[in-house]
Amino acid sequence: MTRRPPRPRRSGRPAGDGRPGSKSTGRRDAGRLRIIGGDYRRRLLPVLDSPGLRPTPDRVRETLFNWLTAALPGARVLDLFAGTGALGLEALSRGAREATFVERDARVAAQLRENLATLGAETRARVVGADAASFLAGPASPCSLVFLDPPFRMGLAAPCCAALEAGWLDENAWIYLETEAELAPEVPANWQLHREVRAGDSHGRLYRRATTPQP
Repeated sequence: MTRRPPRPRRSGRPAGDGRPGSKSTGRRDAGRLRIIGGDYRRRLLPVLDSPGLRPTPDRVRETLFNWLTAALPGARVLDLFAGTGALGLEALSRGAREATFVERDARVAAQLRENLATLGAETRARVVGADAASFLAGPASPCSLVFLDPPFRMGLAAPCCAALEAGWLDENAWIYLETEAELAPEVPANWQLHREVRAGDSHGRLYRRATTPQP
């Protein structure tokens, strides 16, 4: 889930952590997050009433997790700028072994903990109340799948991508990066672009890490 910088007639995004969202479409499930597939399929979870906080659109999540089907069983997931945790929760539902959610807004993090408890997934997950950059500067634990969706237009994508290379990634990890549509993100040379998807003013790119830079 993402929060955008305030603009006239558009949903705001404070400089907190979150996941890619969209303007309200009048959906019946507005204000709730729906798990799309896996063990928790069709479960509805409350979304905190916080400016700009929206679950990742169902269409984008469905596309992304179709790409990741083979990578999910047993995956160790890191969900940075977690917000509602829509992507990390979907990964847990579809067979990920464990997930770490990083969210600096205390109220949003508390709601995420409640939702994990509701699903009975709290034993496979932890919520860290911290700024993502500060978290990545700490002791690293390798992950096989990372969701990275920093606040837009704050220059956070490149340094966070670089920081992940300091021991946070398995040899052939997958990284999903969500940025503003106009940004051509700077990523480590050994990240190979696998697929990409555009939704509104956001652009999602799925990378596969290689052990050596590709020509």
